[in-house]
Amino acid sequence: MSGSKPDILWSPHHVDRYVICDSELSLYRIESVGNSEAKAGALRLSEETTATLLAINSDTPYMKCVAWYPKHEPECLLAVGQANGRIVLTSLGQSHNSKCKDLMGKEFVPKHARQCNTLAWNPVDSNWLAAGLDKHRADFSVLIWDISSKFTPEASVTLDKIRLSAGDTDAGLVVTKPLYELGQNDACLSLCWLPRDQKLLLAGMHRNLAIFDLRNTSQKMFVNTKAIQGVTVDPHFHDRVASFFEGQVAIWDLRKFEKPVLTLTEQPKPLTKVAWCPTRTGLLATLTRDSNIIRLYDMQHTPTPIGDETEPTIIERNVQPCENHIASFAWHPSSQNRMVVVTPNRSMTDFTVFERISLAWSSTGSLMWACGRHLYECTEERNASSVEKDISTKMRQRAQSRYGHDTEQVWRNYLLAGDDDPQLKSLWLFFPIPASLMKQYTEDLEQKPLVNKLPLVYSGIKNIVKSSSGTVESWCCWNGSDRQANVIRYHSDERCLALQLCGWIKRGPEIDVEPFLQSLEVEREWERAAAVALFNLDIRRAIQILNKGASAEKGDLNLNVVAMALSGYTDEKNSLWREMCSSLRLQLNNPHLCVMFAFLTSEPGSYDGVLYESSMAVRDRVAFACMFLSDSQLPRYIEKLASEMKEAGNLEGILLTGLTKDGVDLMESYVDRTGDVQTASFCMLKGSPGEVVKDSRVQCWIENYRNLLDAWRFWHKRAEFDIHRSKLDPSSKPLAQVFVSCNFCGKSISYSCSAMPHQGRGFSQYGVSGSPTKSKVTSCPGCRKPLPRCALCLMNMGTPVSSCPGAGKSDEKVDLSKDKKLAQLNNWFTWCHNCRHGGHTGHMLSWFRDHTECPVSACTCKCMQLDTTGNLVPLDSV
Repeated sequence: MSGSKPDILWSPHHVDRYVICDSELSLYRIESVGNSEAKAGALRLSEETTATLLAINSDTPYMKCVAWYPKHEPECLLAVGQANGRIVLTSLGQSHNSKCKDLMGKEFVPKHARQCNTLAWNPVDSNWLAAGLDKHRADFSVLIWDISSKFTPEASVTLDKIRLSAGDTDAGLVVTKPLYELGQNDACLSLCWLPRDQKLLLAGMHRNLAIFDLRNTSQKMFVNTKAIQGVTVDPHFHDRVASFFEGQVAIWDLRKFEKPVLTLTEQPKPLTKVAWCPTRTGLLATLTRDSNIIRLYDMQHTPTPIGDETEPTIIERNVQPCENHIASFAWHPSSQNRMVVVTPNRSMTDFTVFERISLAWSSTGSLMWACGRHLYECTEERNASSVEKDISTKMRQRAQSRYGHDTEQVWRNYLLAGDDDPQLKSLWLFFPIPASLMKQYTEDLEQKPLVNKLPLVYSGIKNIVKSSSGTVESWCCWNGSDRQANVIRYHSDERCLALQLCGWIKRGPEIDVEPFLQSLEVEREWERAAAVALFNLDIRRAIQILNKGASAEKGDLNLNVVAMALSGYTDEKNSLWREMCSSLRLQLNNPHLCVMFAFLTSEPGSYDGVLYESSMAVRDRVAFACMFLSDSQLPRYIEKLASEMKEAGNLEGILLTGLTKDGVDLMESYVDRTGDVQTASFCMLKGSPGEVVKDSRVQCWIENYRNLLDAWRFWHKRAEFDIHRSKLDPSSKPLAQVFVSCNFCGKSISYSCSAMPHQGRGFSQYGVSGSPTKSKVTSCPGCRKPLPRCALCLMNMGTPVSSCPGAGKSDEKVDLSKDKKLAQLNNWFTWCHNCRHGGHTGHMLSWFRDHTECPVSACTCKCMQLDTTGNLVPLDSV
């Protein structure tokens, strides 16, 4: 390596020592120092490691290659190949081993002087040393020396030629007779021993890669290639070898040595070194000339059996250990993904290649990632509250409880959600509005001379109040008293419908909130019930509800205080009661109690304290607005409130927007905020007009929910959802996409049924029923050619399967006419898409329960194993 760039070698038996070779041999020890200061004379390799120089050997000039003895004893024994072809055994440091002393200075001299290109110790028989030399027309280029050979001088070799150096007077041991001579009249640029057999040697000759078997040196196995440099065996898969030429790396499989199994991406500059990582499977590092980047090739596919043409998956990465150009590098023999690089000026860097983090996110919410040899998993806590659960976990649990499928009692879907979410509760309480109410209201509108008549499908309170007409305003009195209240109430058919949609009143001309109040009392919502009673000007009923709530089990005794304060109400503007309630009401924790006093202390027509109380339910605020806002104020308030709901993605706003385009905008905000495509899909399918369901956003939510069900393997649930969807949206029913065609004419075997309705035409018409009154079709209706035969029963397709395949008589058929289904799965046509063999589904399933290969003779196709989902079972049940 004199005059060339330095190389680096790790010690095979000391994981903390390595050698730098150029014009001399330098032995270093690497140490961990952490954050402490480095020792005097130590070289800093990284933030945590330093290198200390232990020994220098400058007795072997003209070095071209170096190989470290693979055994523990003798320690630090090195073989040095020189420019004249000689190989010298030398050592670093003093060794008291007698064997080492005998070997020190020993030379192995070829017949003709030429450059030694490469050296390799036999890993099993460590006395064998292989050397690769340049070409000589009268000599061999691959010489295998036995270092235990005795001194064998020849007459033609003078004493001056066999000395190690001029200053080494004791170096007189020279061996000139190699153990084996291979590769005559050729050049050897690289070589390595094959670990699978100590007698096999792989050599990169001048124009080919050759495998020499020392048991029969007259024969060799070779392949012509230019990639003959740097041959190296994968330490994890001994049949995989890498070599390179110029800027291209070839990967070979010794079991099929005819051509490379893989050629890596060609690099713009010539390569100088390739090396397999000894601690990481399938990781190959390459270095190009005058570069500070090491390119890594991560091979994700292990060597496959002979005949398998599967292409391995290669992931390329570039790492930059240092800023300067890299002369050479070496993997650490035991530390994972660690290497030391050396620059032309002998500057060294200790570098760790960080692993790619490969993420895998399960459809059930578990997160798993691999980093090096470690596998990490992150799962959601089972005892986590519903608020802390991820939305995918919530949707999965809801799907198992058939959330959204209850069409009889739609409000029960809120209970099936299993989550105390007021928005979901408001949403599902919106849907049970009786269809008769919508129909009756539409009929009433048709009798009036209105320009804009509402469609039968509900379009939201926002559109209802826009069409409001004939509004009657009146000054009302407190219920049970002749004293007039200082408020104006508004009444119209549209406002009455809005109150019904808000759930305050039931269908009818009278505004009777008593049933609603009683339902709130049952649910122990005392404050809300009192507020609704007060808004309906029944202050005595409100006080009664508060007293009842205070006396109830686990009731709030403070409600008595509120009732007492409420009983002192006076409509005098300058009264002390009004002044105190206006200032102290904001200190009340319950929003319903707060708005009660806000209502009593407000001026007529100015109810901002009630209308903009965000803690109060939207339906209550809207119902209040419909009662006390004028025709000019009400639409503006509803419009503003609907815009706020859309921006926040609040499902309570569906009451205002309805299932219209505005409703889709609101639902889009909700999905963006929560990711709940499940609720969005069911909501948009409930009563939406066709143009809304056809919206691209709605279709995206529906398809994503279907994909989620498939990913969870809830195939039955997904089928139920498709049926549910087709009932609510008939246009979503898919057309037939697959049919059985004839091998000869290509026409559909069942083409004749396309002219008649599908209902009532089962597969029995085509021979899958055992009823003797049905015609059996065992040939193509178009060309009359026979249909294929079942590979097991050898009967033409279309013939019913036997009741017990292989066990009963051949003429015993299954009578499927008693079954209400269109066809039984056992009688369907089935075939393998790879080998095209098949038969009756029942027979195929029965066969593959006990076998892996195709039932057809001489066919080795493993049909069932080709289907990745073939062995999966659904995780749900109908």
